Amino acid sequence: MISMGETAEELRVAEKRTEPYIYHVRNEPVMQAALDVFTIINKHGKGMLLAKGGSIPSAVAIANILVEKMLNRVCTIEHILLDSENEFGKRMISTIEILIVKN
Repeated sequence: MISMGETAEELRVAEKRTEPYIYHVRNEPVMQAALDVFTIINKHGKGMLLAKGGSIPSAVAIANILVEKMLNRVCTIEHILLDSENEFGKRMISTIEILIVKN
């Protein structure tokens, strides 16, 4: 049931964030993160990279390493979603969502 303050789209986005194939990119070595996402893709058949702010270049690097080098011709990038958030009147923070799917 949808409460007054939530739309169906907001519920879909909230549900999608709890899936086991989601990987939140943080400040860590890129190759280690690429190996972590590699195992997620092998287990679930897809992997979603989520990043905010300064982690966005790392997320793009991880996606390129996986698609171009590690899983060449085995997986593709299904979609890339770029957005920005305004947290409680503070500055805008960019976000990215990259979905990599095994063929």
